[in-house]
Amino acid sequence: MLQQTQVSTVIPYYLRFIAVFPDIETLAGASEEQVLAHWSGLGYYARGRNLHRAARVVVARHGGEFPRRIADILALPGIGRSTAAAVCALAYHQRQAILDGNVRRVLARYCGIEGWTGKRQVEEQLWQHAEALLPSQDVALYTQGLMDLGATVCVRGRPKCAACPLRSDCNALRTERTRVLPTPRPKKIVPERRVTFLMVLHDRDILLEKRPPGGIWGGLWSLPELDGTEEPNFMQRNGLVACSRSEQPPFTHTFTHFRLQITPVLLRVAGKPLLAGEPGSQWADLRAALQMAIPAPVRRLLLGLALESA
Repeated sequence: MLQQTQVSTVIPYYLRFIAVFPDIETLAGASEEQVLAHWSGLGYYARGRNLHRAARVVVARHGGEFPRRIADILALPGIGRSTAAAVCALAYHQRQAILDGNVRRVLARYCGIEGWTGKRQVEEQLWQHAEALLPSQDVALYTQGLMDLGATVCVRGRPKCAACPLRSDCNALRTERTRVLPTPRPKKIVPERRVTFLMVLHDRDILLEKRPPGGIWGGLWSLPELDGTEEPNFMQRNGLVACSRSEQPPFTHTFTHFRLQITPVLLRVAGKPLLAGEPGSQWADLRAALQMAIPAPVRRLLLGLALESA
């Protein structure tokens, strides 16, 4: 959960998640739908699917006990080199170097490494320094301290160099480059897509469609998504007749690689024809829909509808 999500955001999700899935066996035995429902709102849903798949691998191959060998951990879905090393260092006190976002920033400044840290050659330099600086003892304490240093002192915007225990040896501080290291990611134009979300409502029931497994929001339930010109065909194809139609103010949802401009259209329909209940779609009561695995912008829209109809 902490990959690509801030600690303050994660904590309530984590507490709810472990209350429902308290151990690996419970998580492995759950359906993907149940797991994603409790992941809904965290974003990057491939992480939730990989967590679920990894739990099943741990049960099937390791008898429900999380593996201790780094090679076995790396074989689990969704776990890369730094995450596997962090588990080994923090849980099992093994001598393994990590390189998460905070550690990259600390090492880039401390060692004076120029270049975007996501570039392969720069990343390899960072790995070499991370491994060379590992202590022979207390690796768990060192690893946690290094992450905390990056999160609280060697921060991105205004590093608190006066409070840093490494200030006397820091290359960036000595050469007055703390504001330019690490080198920022090269800027690129963020593309924008425009879509229409249809909120097809019959009394308190909303029509939802399940998204395909791959791509954004893979496997989640969402609102019918159109390009803005397909609405009449969609209504005819599904046997839907609108009693009223209202277009709501558009809003933007930002992903890592693009922005999605969403125009919500509320369609109140006279009935729920069988055509609109075909596989991959379903009618759900608004309250029940909010408990399903749905993307954040869909949750926002459904909450608004639920409040209006309360």
